[in-house]
Amino acid sequence: MNKTWMALLTKFLVTLVAAYLALTLIGGATFTQILVIAVVGTALNYLLGDLVILPSGGNITASICDGLVAAILAYAVIRVWGVTTTVNWWSLAIFAILVAVFEYFFHNYLKKSEEVAP
Repeated sequence: MNKTWMALLTKFLVTLVAAYLALTLIGGATFTQILVIAVVGTALNYLLGDLVILPSGGNITASICDGLVAAILAYAVIRVWGVTTTVNWWSLAIFAILVAVFEYFFHNYLKKSEEVAP
């Protein structure tokens, strides 16, 4: 169970860094928005991508879905947050790509590790 928590922490930190790089440095989002996106995105991508799509759809499908879910979530959070933040489509696309690439390698790790759920 401890390895699962470490994997989730790694997933969170990478999502946080990817969101910061793409959405703050390129798009102008605030750190609070990035933190919400990283927390909710980590949970959603783990539950949906790692536990549901990965076992049935495979690594590439799950990775693409994780990237799309992250970008849609980021867009929703920023739109709901208010009009002061302007995040463009390029920053959302870069965020989706960064998350999808990380998730591809993360899923390979999950498949090889017997101590990490799934």
